[in-house]
Amino acid sequence: MTFLSLGRTFILQKHKLVIIGMGNVGSAVLVQAVAQELAAEIVCVDINEKKAHGEALDMTHATPALCSPTVSVRSGGFEECKDADIIICAGGPSILPDEKLDRLILAKRNIKVITDIMTEVTTYTKDAIFIMITNPLDITTYLAASKFDYAPGKLFGTGTTLETLRLKRIIANHYNVNAKDVQGFMLGEHGNSAFPAWSTISIGGVPFNELDKYYNPPMPFDKAASADLVVKTAYDVLLSKGWTNTGIAMGACYLAKSVLFNSRCITPVSLPLNGEYGLNDVALSLPSIIGENGVEQRLAINLPDSELTDLHKSADSIKTVLKANNLIN
Repeated sequence: MTFLSLGRTFILQKHKLVIIGMGNVGSAVLVQAVAQELAAEIVCVDINEKKAHGEALDMTHATPALCSPTVSVRSGGFEECKDADIIICAGGPSILPDEKLDRLILAKRNIKVITDIMTEVTTYTKDAIFIMITNPLDITTYLAASKFDYAPGKLFGTGTTLETLRLKRIIANHYNVNAKDVQGFMLGEHGNSAFPAWSTISIGGVPFNELDKYYNPPMPFDKAASADLVVKTAYDVLLSKGWTNTGIAMGACYLAKSVLFNSRCITPVSLPLNGEYGLNDVALSLPSIIGENGVEQRLAINLPDSELTDLHKSADSIKTVLKANNLIN
């Protein structure tokens, strides 16, 4: 099928999406993927085949209400990856409400899970764009991207995309503007050492340090409290409902949409670093252009010394866990 827009001809492709792991996060990804009509063919994969079958069957009966009936949802095995355009991985356990509130505690158990998943996936493909959700995100992303001969940029983690969306919401609420008009990033670890890059924040072309002057908020903006709130929000959700899934599912589908439609969004995602800011042997989030080939470009933007210090602290936190699990020396 072809159509014209602004003098350009586009080919509407029938994309295939595979979702690995059909727990709370994977099922939320499925809902968003169907609602947004990301792909004509969606396959649910889980070690518990009955769970995958049930999620797919349940969604099949909902598709007439959510989207075009041309969207097909079914369950299957890892062999479905062989012709997938994009894979979203949410396999592995998450933090439980009674556990320590730090995603890094999941490293040991989910390193095993992701090793098993990647061994299966790479039997069938190293070409599909692979978006990692499984926590600890930067650990699992480093493992999958560096140990399984996946093409650079084609495998990346959702990173601090969700933290960035949360930061934008907090800033937008304070200054009473649309969150879409807030520019800027949370960087570093998808976890407790994530930090706001205040030097990147602006609204309507007004830099962060002048926002109070132009937007007349009822009180000055509290940077420290807002930075803490971004990180703590995930745990507030976890402790309140027992898990987190909606926000990260929407973030993952936002990235998938940018890949499938080559929209080249700019958002911070996790990928192994190759000397940026003097850092190697670690994956963390930097602003990146996301297009049809995955991470098309990483933007190692100029950061002030204070934010460089925060970035290196975040890298050190991740490296400590990588070393403890023999993923780096």
